[in-house]
Amino acid sequence: MSTVVIQPTGVTPADVLTPADVLAVARGNAKVVLDPTAIDAMTASRSVVDGIEAAGQPVYGVSTGFGALANTFVAPQRRAELQHALIRSHAAGVGTAMPREVVRAMMLLRVRSLAFGRSGVRPLVATALVDLLNHDVTPWVPEHGSLGASGDLAPLAHCALALLGEGWVLGAAGDRIPAGEALRRAGITPIELAAKEGLALINGTDGMLGMLLMANHDAAHLFTLADVTAALAIEAMLGTDRPFQPELHTIRPHPGQATSAANIHRLLQDSAVMESHRDDVVHAVQDAYSMRCAPQVAGAARDTLDFARQVAGRELVSVVDNPVVLPDGRVESTGNFHGAPLGFAADFLAVAAAEVGAIAERRVDRLLDVTRSRDLPAFLSPDAGVNSGLMIAQYTAAGIVAENRRLAAPASVDSLPTSGMQEDHVSMGWAATKKLRTVLDNLTSLLAVELLAAVRGLQLRAPLQPSPAGRAAIAALAGAAGEPGPDIFLAPVLETARSVIAGPELRAAIEREVGKLA
Repeated sequence: MSTVVIQPTGVTPADVLTPADVLAVARGNAKVVLDPTAIDAMTASRSVVDGIEAAGQPVYGVSTGFGALANTFVAPQRRAELQHALIRSHAAGVGTAMPREVVRAMMLLRVRSLAFGRSGVRPLVATALVDLLNHDVTPWVPEHGSLGASGDLAPLAHCALALLGEGWVLGAAGDRIPAGEALRRAGITPIELAAKEGLALINGTDGMLGMLLMANHDAAHLFTLADVTAALAIEAMLGTDRPFQPELHTIRPHPGQATSAANIHRLLQDSAVMESHRDDVVHAVQDAYSMRCAPQVAGAARDTLDFARQVAGRELVSVVDNPVVLPDGRVESTGNFHGAPLGFAADFLAVAAAEVGAIAERRVDRLLDVTRSRDLPAFLSPDAGVNSGLMIAQYTAAGIVAENRRLAAPASVDSLPTSGMQEDHVSMGWAATKKLRTVLDNLTSLLAVELLAAVRGLQLRAPLQPSPAGRAAIAALAGAAGEPGPDIFLAPVLETARSVIAGPELRAAIEREVGKLA
């Protein structure tokens, strides 16, 4: 089992929590360890808060209420009560529980935030979150509640509530069970919060960032597989590989475009299908945009992904709490919890991913249309009429494209004021990152439909031998799809195709034949 060590950032590059670390904890069972330097940093910042308490200074969230109640003084004897009341009142989400991986990412990133030593909490608080992660106790966090400023308040409050032995956690079957019961089973003792600690547990962008990091990882894989399915469809439609030559992309130097073009060009080599029409002047003139412009669309999506990765990388080393304890002992209010950077990045990436799926669906439609598929049978059925082939699979793809277009509408422009107009502009970053994950899941389905259609098209080109990528794709679907023939129950075939797109095996099989894809 791997181990992820959390320490304050800023000393060396090795101090920085990486996206791979987040995935290892969120999707796997990597153990989390707090480095002694993190304990020291938290202890030092806590001493500042204790000093403020002793001096009776008015500081937001320490000696005052929250949000619109920021000017309400709280007596010293009630400040611990204030923190517990904050967690209970802010755990006000509704809806379906968020997936385990999202909640685990969120908890890990909250530990990282506390470990910076800018939040004024005792090490006990961060250790309690680490205990939940290491004992696989996942709080039940509903999908609705966060506006993305002040951070992910409601989702993080549901996480924090479990530390108190209250609220719910996810059961093994996805149900919810009382947190106190789960903590007892795991041998974990609930904690009592001191001044500032409740606020420090819920003020931050951790849910948004966790979802963006996982989406970035998934998008990178899917954008490479989009090059694969595009190449297979182009091959099946007797397209030309000439538009993908590198010299045609150096004259428009978008890096993602060059990468996608190189992938597609390499995937189309060593194909008897391609060679069969290489000197055919009709086929070699110009292909449709959905074929010829595949690198321009998928490449632009790659460049958008690079931007989203930059944003997520900066956020991984950011202090997003409020207020924060500075090294010189000052405690200052900030706006760093505002999720606009993450919301914008997620919205941009959702637009890009939606278009990668939309152009894939256009290639599917061409493959099925007897007037445009260059001699393939209608709907890729050898006996069209009695049989409908992949006709309705394309309907499914069209419906998903329409849904992705709705989901591509930006959440980050949809601010609504809250908290008596104290929080009068919010980011909607939680909604942006959550719907991005749905767009990417839908993209998986769209590429699965294109994979199946391309495989059918290549099978129907027999006895011509397809490219190594084509042979690998046919082999990957052989068990579920079989050979072209009478209509079969398509839903299980599409589920298999989805698994092939989502998993690493097809890419690995292709790379063994053609070399590394980018």
